Order: sequence, then structure tokens, then C-alpha cells
Amino acid sequence: MIPAIVAALAPSPPAPVPRSPHAAPHAVAAAEAWTPPLSTRGRYIVDATGKRFRLRSGNWHGASGTWTGTGDVNDDANHHAGENSGRIPLGLDRAPIAQIVAGFQDLGINSIRLPFSNEMVHDRQPVTDAAVAANPQWRGLTPLQVYDAVVAALTGAGLAVILNNHTNTTRWCCGVDGNERWNASQATSAWEDDWLFMARRFRDNPRVVGADLYNEVRRSVWDDPNWGLGDDHDWFAASQRVGDRILQEANPNLLIVVEGINWTGIPVDGFPHGRPTLTPVRSLSHTLVVSGKLVYSAHFYDYTGPNHSGATGIGETSDPRYRDLSRDQLYDVLYQQAFYVAAESDRHFTAPVWISEFGVDGNPGTPQISRDWFANFVDYLIRTDADFAYWPLVGWLENRGNNGWGLLFWDRAGRRADVFGGGDWRADAWARLVGSAGRTGQVGPVPRWSMLSPDHGDFIQSLRMRSRPDWDPGARKAACPDGQRLTGVAHSGNRGLCTDTAAGDLWSSSGAYTVVVDERYVPPAGDWASGYTKLQCPSGSFLVGYAVRGAAVSSVLCAASGVALGTAGRTVWFDRGDNRPSDGAGGDFAYGRYKGQCGSQEYAAGIAYTGRFGSSRTPDALYCRSLR
Repeated sequence: MIPAIVAALAPSPPAPVPRSPHAAPHAVAAAEAWTPPLSTRGRYIVDATGKRFRLRSGNWHGASGTWTGTGDVNDDANHHAGENSGRIPLGLDRAPIAQIVAGFQDLGINSIRLPFSNEMVHDRQPVTDAAVAANPQWRGLTPLQVYDAVVAALTGAGLAVILNNHTNTTRWCCGVDGNERWNASQATSAWEDDWLFMARRFRDNPRVVGADLYNEVRRSVWDDPNWGLGDDHDWFAASQRVGDRILQEANPNLLIVVEGINWTGIPVDGFPHGRPTLTPVRSLSHTLVVSGKLVYSAHFYDYTGPNHSGATGIGETSDPRYRDLSRDQLYDVLYQQAFYVAAESDRHFTAPVWISEFGVDGNPGTPQISRDWFANFVDYLIRTDADFAYWPLVGWLENRGNNGWGLLFWDRAGRRADVFGGGDWRADAWARLVGSAGRTGQVGPVPRWSMLSPDHGDFIQSLRMRSRPDWDPGARKAACPDGQRLTGVAHSGNRGLCTDTAAGDLWSSSGAYTVVVDERYVPPAGDWASGYTKLQCPSGSFLVGYAVRGAAVSSVLCAASGVALGTAGRTVWFDRGDNRPSDGAGGDFAYGRYKGQCGSQEYAAGIAYTGRFGSSRTPDALYCRSLR
């Protein structure tokens, strides 16, 4: 439970924060009214009324880590080395929370990515008085209680908050530092438990809208993370599992934000290395147990590159950094690494892409090559109407020579400077970005396409079936999210494709279903795959799932329809090649494998295979029937 001292800080309805006297002279986007919770429709995030809500965000860091030092925010040695926030968001020793929030609003943002560490969740040591010198009402609180109070203040002012698990331990990131993976310094089970705790903690605050699962997953000294291998370093599997658990067990209203892999390989010329970011999503995408809640994210800085770690000296390679690329080269790389996910519609991977970190040094001495990169990158964000979050929002004013990246600065006397004052060269680009015209207003419902991937275990994405008995013990089972039907399967590799296109939710309100393991529902005069074994749904039912043992079909799952279904059918063969609709709807859901798919006006009613035992029972044909 949130302490009473914190709960009292959350007004209802949200109270406006007085406008700062430092309000930007530039034309920034006015704060829009929005209704939580948030969800997704295709590439867009929308509010509860279906209105587009573009994440115009900033990162308020500090609670996830500090530079090494004494821990005293007034220690000059720490300021010369960098920043030390005292285990809480930066700047609370310099300015009252209301002034900080007003500064954020002056910048034109509507949401905050708020990092935390797993260590912070369990830290029982109160913050120092110096760390909250400008907010003495928080003296004696733990870092988590200050985090609570910050969330209450932000959301009370109408801002959205995305919780971001930035690190395992409370220290600055991001290198080979014990925070490379979600389980680098802790067990995966502990990480999951912390996420369930945080999701439940803010469940009653509707303006806490998202769970950003982990920051910059990357290689440790010895091991790479991966996307889909099924081991302890499988970021796809770990994020899929905890995302489902958050939605099913803790808070079904949250957006689940999955960042791509930030780095794999050894950063030495001649060795494989690079930044996969979101490229693996094209061939293996998430399907959450609650549809319309997935957001992908990626980070881009000028000093990193598609194959460059960003290091200088040790770990530096001869690969180009993003700032070394021409404008056209940069845009091509950005598309291939991340932006295609939002740009390509009606695919299993289509989702909003949130650039949850980008930034640049605003000091006058910043090289022109970095300035050009920033201008080009901002132009691309505007061109693609992308969701974004600048890193970081807050910096130290007297230490600006070492950290000029912030957009807001306070000195020790509480005096403020920001990107719109003092001739900061980033001001025009920032004003263009936050004031850019993108899609607004209502976003209509779009067809959903979802991949099933029981590669290493059950992939049951139906809440209905998760609450039912095991329908095929010992097999790996896959089921479409509630409201979708199975429309495609692969000849090998176990992948499937689901959709709700043209029909919406067909499943009867009774939730009735049938598990089919033999040919009992194939009518004598209806042999649609002569010589093949056929698992066909009963009349009035349609396919929503299947089970496999190895690569062999074990059973199919049929849902009773709540509406009359057509009976005219056709056989779609895919034992010798792909057989999918020419429009490519849904995208390639089984790269390198033969696959078959029904049309958008059809439903799948059966799967056929040859043989009776072992691997020969791989799917060869689908029975596709007309919806009407």
C-alpha cells in the first residue's frame, strides 16, 4: 500500500500546476485532455475514448542510479565527477516539486519515463535531508516513498507516467556493470516479483499508464542476450512472460513497453557485434494475453551506431556512428532497426514505437557533426510522427560543462535555466518537435494480427483457456488471444497466426470449446484432404489453437461460434511452399518455413497432416471456410 503521506498528495481530479514564469517563448504543443487508460490501435497509442495520445515524453532520472561518490548531493567532488541524486529523481534538493513539474509542462511534454532500480524497491534506508532540501516534506522517507510522492505529483498535474525498470542495482548505467540484463544481479523470479509489486502499487492511479520492462539489455562480460532461444538470456521470452503476468495478475490497464536488444557481441574489429534493437521483431513478435497493450521502444544517440557501442578507446571499433551517416543513410538505418514496426501496417509485429531515449549535449562547444545528427533525427521523428522521450530532462547548472544534456537546470540557489533560455542551440529543434503536427483525434479500430510461437513451451494467449484445465497434457499448446481466430499455421517450426479481421470476436459468450484429436468431425462426404489425417472442428466452431509435440500436431482447439458461420470451404496446401493471401496481410509469421493462411473473409476449420506418428505429423493443409 502507498503510505498515507503519499496518497494525500494525489488530488482528484488532477489539479493544474501554476504556469512557470519561465514558460517557453516558442510555440510548444498545448497540454491536451486525455482519458486513461491507454491502449494501442495499430501503430498508435490511444486513450480510453479512442483519441490518439502521442507520447511526448522526457526521462527524469536519478532513482535508478547515481555516479559513484560519497552519496552527499552537496559534495563538490561528486558534482565535478557527475551527478549524485541521493537515490531519488534529480533536482529535488534544488527546486520544489511543483516548480519541477511546471518546468516539464513548459517544455511541452505530456508524459514522464520514470526510472527505478530493483534495489530501490527494497531500499529501507531513508534519503538524506540534503537530497530533499527543496522538498522538506519528504524528509525521513525511503527512496521508494519519495518515488511514490513524485508519481503522485506528476499524475496529479495531468502528466502520464511510465514506470521504467532501468537497473538491477542503484548505480549509474550502462556498461558492463552487473545491470546488463534483467537477471544480471538477481534471479528472474525476483525481477518478476518486483514488477508485480510495482504494477500493483500504482494500480489505483490511472495516469500511471505503462511498464517499461528493462533498459538497454546488452552483453555481459561473457554472454549475449538473445531473442527467442529459450534460455536464461532470452529477452523475448522474459519480456513476454513478465508482460503477461503484469496484465493478468497485477494491472490489466498498463501499456507493456519492450525495448529491443541494445548490444550483442564483442566490440572489437573482426568479431561479430552490433545493436540488434528491434530488427528481430520482424520474425518473432510478442503477443500479449491482453490485446492492444504492446509498445516497442528503442534508443538512439549520435555517438553510438548500428555496429558501434559508443565507446571511445577500449571497446571502440572502426564502425560508423550514427552521426557519421548521411541523412539518407541514417533514415534507412533507423527504419530497418526500429521504425518499420510502426510504419508497416497489418502485420503481426505492427505496434507503436516509442523512442524512449535520445538526446545530445546542448553546450556551445558541441561539434557540428553532433548538431547535424540531432537536427536530422528530430526531423525524422517529426516525419514519422513518432512517440519519443528525451534523455535527460534535468541536469546540474553549475556542472553543465560536464553534463549539458539536460533540458532543465537548477543551481544550488534554486535558480532555473532551460533549453529555451541562454541561447541553447537545441531550442528551435525541440520547439519544432514538441509542436509538430501529427495525427490527432479519433483512431478507428484496426484488424489485429498476432503471432503464436510455442517454440519452447506453452504459448496460451487466451485468458479463457488459461483458466481452463490443460487440454493436452505434455504437449506445447498455443491459443489465440480472446477475440481472435487462428488463420495461419506453418508446415514446420510450430508458428501460427491469429486475427480478428472482418469478423471481430466470434467466440460464443458461453466460452464453449472442443479439443479435437481425431477425425470424428470430418463428414463422410466432406474429405477435403484425401489420404491425409484431418483434425476438423465440429460444425459451428472455428480454430483458435493447436498443440504440438516436437514438430508434430497433437490436437487442435475449436471454439464454439456465437454467430452463424458459412460452410463453403477450400483446402489451402502448403506442404511444398508458401500459400498465403497475395496482399500479405499479417506478414510472414514463420520466416524460412512453408506456411498456409486463410483469407480475410475466411476462418480456419481444420488442419491436415500425413502420417500417424512422430515428426511426419507436421501440418500440410488448412481447411478454410467462408465466414458468411
